[in-house]
Amino acid sequence: MNRPTLKIVLVGLPGSGKSTFGKKLAMELNFAFIDLDEYVEAKEGKSIPSIFYEHGEGAFRNLETKYLNETLDLIEGFVLSTGGGTPCFNDNMELINTKSISVFLDIPIETIHKRLLHSEGDRPLFNGLDSTELKTKLEDLAQIRTPYYNQAKIKLSGEEISTELVLSELLGFFKS
Repeated sequence: MNRPTLKIVLVGLPGSGKSTFGKKLAMELNFAFIDLDEYVEAKEGKSIPSIFYEHGEGAFRNLETKYLNETLDLIEGFVLSTGGGTPCFNDNMELINTKSISVFLDIPIETIHKRLLHSEGDRPLFNGLDSTELKTKLEDLAQIRTPYYNQAKIKLSGEEISTELVLSELLGFFKS
């Protein structure tokens, strides 16, 4: 039996739950789950922080675009979690919208702030920031990036977004 070719791409700020939620959604749909950051790391044999520190953000963004293209050209259906900045560089949001159904996880800054304060991950944009600096950085990123995220085909807002809500929105998207 052929698998569907539906490609769902999650966008949103770092800490909005794209990877965590993406895994749940992929499992619900019986699709593959791809985390773009992990994909870049596997292809390059280096961590994202290493790429940032050794080559700079520009080089990382070019690699990110290269591998975004590669994943979007896969034949089978999947759920893809992008990095927070992915849609904002190299016309990536246009590429995402051309080749997939984009979903913006619009989570309140306060919720993301709490999540990131308690997360273990190594996030180059937030390393070394105290709580106040982290909140300011998130607010600045939101101001810059939200116009890109708002180009998504589906926008889901709130603290808790369920797989049922996304499935309902997807069905609505195809009916319209």
